Amino acid sequence: MKSYLITDPKYFTNDKEKFENILLNTISNSNIDYICFRDKVSSNYKELAKVFVNISKNKNIPNIFINSHIDLAYSLNATGVHLTSNQYNKIAYAKSIGLKTIISTHNEEDIQLAIKYKADYITYSPIFDTPNKGKPKGIEELKYIVSNYDINIFALGGIITEKHIQNIKTTNVYGFASIRYFIK
Repeated sequence: MKSYLITDPKYFTNDKEKFENILLNTISNSNIDYICFRDKVSSNYKELAKVFVNISKNKNIPNIFINSHIDLAYSLNATGVHLTSNQYNKIAYAKSIGLKTIISTHNEEDIQLAIKYKADYITYSPIFDTPNKGKPKGIEELKYIVSNYDINIFALGGIITEKHIQNIKTTNVYGFASIRYFIK
């Protein structure tokens, strides 16, 4: 099962030096297959994204994504872009310039759109209780989604313990994505 770290300024800060240290420490203490820079509030977004991509490449993270910003992901030579559930119409453009695409989904209609627009991966959330993210889907619904849709799926939402990881593994999902699980 693949692991996907997503950053958040609440845990990684937007202070460049602190961000570098936290990111380096987090990567060094985790086995990460995919990584995404996600920050919806910082005014120094581009500067932090550049630091993020450089550190991720130096640490040999194989799949480096930038959240929402396709042209920035391209200019930084990231692997791809993680699009929001309002950006289905951007998948074709991102793919046309050589970026892999992950898109956030929350229901079957979203998943069907992701497949229609040929996203490479989806996140499906929230699996477990997550602040301000609505009712959790749970493991049984995740099993149903995994067995009924032919797309690489990352379980996302409220994944913070080893028990959560073990429960997710029972679904045969492609991977799991988390912010808080990787924070030590």
